[in-house]
Amino acid sequence: MLHIVLQPLWHKEQMVIGIYFAKNTQLNSIIKQLPEAKWTQTHKCWYLPCTNQAYHALQLAVKTIATIDASLLTTLSPAPNSIEPIQQKPAATSTVLLKIHAKNAHVLPQMQQHLQLKAYSTSTIKTYTNEMAQLLYTLKSTPADTLSIQRLKDYLQYCYTTLQLSENTLHSRMNALKFYYEQVLNKERFFWEVPRPKKHLQLPKVLGEDELGKLFNALDNKKHKAMLFTAYSAGLRVSEVAALQIKHIDSDRMQIFIERAKGKKDRYVGLSPVLLDILRDYIKTYQPTPKQYLFESEQTFTAYPTRTIQRIFQLAKEKASISKDIGIHSLRHSFATHLLEKGTDIKFIKDLLGHFNIKTTERYLHVSKKKLINIASPFDDLFRSGKIDW
Repeated sequence: MLHIVLQPLWHKEQMVIGIYFAKNTQLNSIIKQLPEAKWTQTHKCWYLPCTNQAYHALQLAVKTIATIDASLLTTLSPAPNSIEPIQQKPAATSTVLLKIHAKNAHVLPQMQQHLQLKAYSTSTIKTYTNEMAQLLYTLKSTPADTLSIQRLKDYLQYCYTTLQLSENTLHSRMNALKFYYEQVLNKERFFWEVPRPKKHLQLPKVLGEDELGKLFNALDNKKHKAMLFTAYSAGLRVSEVAALQIKHIDSDRMQIFIERAKGKKDRYVGLSPVLLDILRDYIKTYQPTPKQYLFESEQTFTAYPTRTIQRIFQLAKEKASISKDIGIHSLRHSFATHLLEKGTDIKFIKDLLGHFNIKTTERYLHVSKKKLINIASPFDDLFRSGKIDW
C-alpha cells in the first residue's frame, strides 16, 4: 500500500493542501485526473483547495492503492473530515499565523521583518516565510526556537524520505531555516553540522532554430509575439520582460536597460535592430497603446503578469506541437547557447545574462553542438573497419 502525506501549503496567495508521496506512475495519474488537482512547479507537488469536497474526492480516488496521513491538516481545522475553505486575507503572513500554534506565532513576523530590513526581494521573502511555515505546521505546539540540531536533521530527513522533496526544494527550505536560526536568533554557525543534499546538475533545455520558428509562427497576436521575440532576442528572464518600460529601450545606443533584475543587479543588453522595428510597429499599431510598461495589462495598465506570459508560451508550444518539456526560460537558454555556437566569447554571454558567476554560464558549454558534432565516436571507426558487422 502506498502512502500519501497531506500538508498545509501557502501557494499563490492562499492556503492549499499539498499532496506528497513517493514517485509512483499509477498514483500520479490518479491524482492528475482529480478535477481540482493542480501541479505546482515551485513546490514540486500536487495540491488541492482546502475544502471538504476536494479532500473527500482525493480519499475516494486513492482508497484502493494508498493510505492518507492527514494529521498535519489539524492545523487547519479540528479534524481532517471537517476542512473548511480558508478565506483569503490581504496579508499573507497574518493568514498563515491563524494556522500556526500560539507558541510559534512570533516566528514568521520576526523573520519577515528581518528579511525586509536586509532588503531581500519580495519573492525571496515569500519563499523563506513559506518554507519556514512548513516547519511550524509540522511542529504544532513544539517551540521552534528551542529545536536542537538533531531535531532539525530529523525534520529534513522527513522532508526528503516522506515528503519526497527535490534537492532544490530542500536547499530552499534549508536556506530559510538557516536564515531564521542564524540571523534572526543569532545562533552562529547553527547549521554547520547539517549536511546539504547534492544538487542534480541540470543542463539547460534548448530549442533549435526550426523549433523556434514553429513556436513564434504559432502566435497571431502581435503583442504576444513581441513578448517572446524580446525574451529570445535579448536572453531575458520572464520577470525582466514583464518589468520592461518604454524608457528602457534606448534606440540611440541600441541597448535595453534591465533595471533591478535578479540579485538587484542592473545591466545593459543589446537591442536587435530587427526587434527595434518590431517593437516600434507594435507600439504604433496595438490598442490600447502602452504608456509606461512595454507590455501593459489592458485591464489595469500595469506590468503584464509573468504567469500570463508563461501561459502564452505554453499555448504557443502546444500549438506548434513541440513535445520538449520546457518553459519560457528555454528562450533565454536558447539565446545563450546559440550565441556560443556562433563564436561569442562566454565572458560576454555571462555579462549579457547577468550571471554573478562564470560557472553558471559554463553550463551552456555542455549543450552547445558546435564542437560536439565534430567529435566522431570511436564506434564509427570500429564499425567502418569491418571488424564488426550488423
